[in-house]
Amino acid sequence: MAKAKVHINLVFIGHVDHGKSTTVGRLLYDSGNVDEQAMRKLKEKAEELGKGGFEFAFVMDNLKEERERGVTIDLAHKKFETPKYYFTIIDAPGHRDFIKNMITGASQADAGVLICGANEIKGTETIAELPQQTVEHARLAKILGVGQLIVAVNKMDMQGYSQERYEKVKGAITNVLKMSGWKVDQVMFLPIASLMGDNIVKKSDKMPWYTGPTLMQCLDLLKEPEKPVNLPLRLPIQDVYNITGIGVVPVGRVETGIVKVGDKVVAVPGREGKGVPGEIKTIEMHHEQMQSAEPGDNIGFNVRGFGKKDITRGDVIGHADNVPTVAEEFTAQIVVLNHPSVITIGYTPVFHIHTAQIACQVTAILKKLNPATGEVLQENPDFIKNGDVAIVKFKPVQPLVIETQKTIPQLSRFAIRDSGSTVAAGMCIDLVAKKMG
Repeated sequence: MAKAKVHINLVFIGHVDHGKSTTVGRLLYDSGNVDEQAMRKLKEKAEELGKGGFEFAFVMDNLKEERERGVTIDLAHKKFETPKYYFTIIDAPGHRDFIKNMITGASQADAGVLICGANEIKGTETIAELPQQTVEHARLAKILGVGQLIVAVNKMDMQGYSQERYEKVKGAITNVLKMSGWKVDQVMFLPIASLMGDNIVKKSDKMPWYTGPTLMQCLDLLKEPEKPVNLPLRLPIQDVYNITGIGVVPVGRVETGIVKVGDKVVAVPGREGKGVPGEIKTIEMHHEQMQSAEPGDNIGFNVRGFGKKDITRGDVIGHADNVPTVAEEFTAQIVVLNHPSVITIGYTPVFHIHTAQIACQVTAILKKLNPATGEVLQENPDFIKNGDVAIVKFKPVQPLVIETQKTIPQLSRFAIRDSGSTVAAGMCIDLVAKKMG
């Protein structure tokens, strides 16, 4: 069997009208991942709805209906291969869900493509004047651990394929990326026109001034993501099944480290908050028995010592000699995204972190930071509001497993949600560990 291509999770981000879906649709179609017949149907449907030319966006949007019907179709459609890698595309349509999914879902993105419309962005704007989602997505992608970035300046056809406009937009976005903490010299920029298919898979003949790679070629220039196999084992539980003849089968995705059959493990906090010890009997992935599993693997496993009521979604499994950390309280850097008023001490929203959803109370707002530079603007502010970046202390209402950004970044990120929307996102930078047992 030939060695499988390395898999990369790719997220498309940027403002809602700048052409993300069209770019993804064009990429899938031009690379032969959507057939002619399906495309023809979409074209007819697009014209019927008076949206001629939008058929590429329809490729992605059609998946939304299928998404409601079941996950498998959705995933099957959004995988595509380049000569070097195979990708799962995480489209980012709905801003609010996208943030939550990026942090907590099976969708930790390895790389991102930021789509910027050359028609909407002139390139002369200050950061404050740029489309808010463009700036916010660039910042969030960095906070949420997206490792690599490609910036595609889209809609070049609407600007007469002007090199001057491209350079200006590139300059404006470069400032945003610097402010967000990206190493700009490692970010790839390219001009595209997705509706026309310029520089997506096929090299454009409309921009002789640009001699760099197409979007498809840029994707192959991404570095292979490193799997965190050398970190301690952390396996958040997504679901727990009771299967006749086998027993209790927890299911989850290995975030860090390696788990092997025969390993002595502990699930924490566990029902009584003291941790539940066990031994891995079997590991299965895609209905095949495996001897071990590594980061990124979604597995079902059977553990000697685990009863159905002992463990639940949100518990995290680690090795007995390196038990996951349960925090008494923790300090985090957060960015406030969408709060209706202001956040003050005593506020107790729900944290979505790995597979857990736990209410945590704000016990102190330590500092407000300048989002651009990270310098302290104010010590102990009374409140924080939308757009603010702050260092905040939280106390979980129930036992919660969380790790610091420095030790195990994969378990340090979270989304904060309140009445149906993501109000903030952040990462844990310090904690007081609870004594287990």
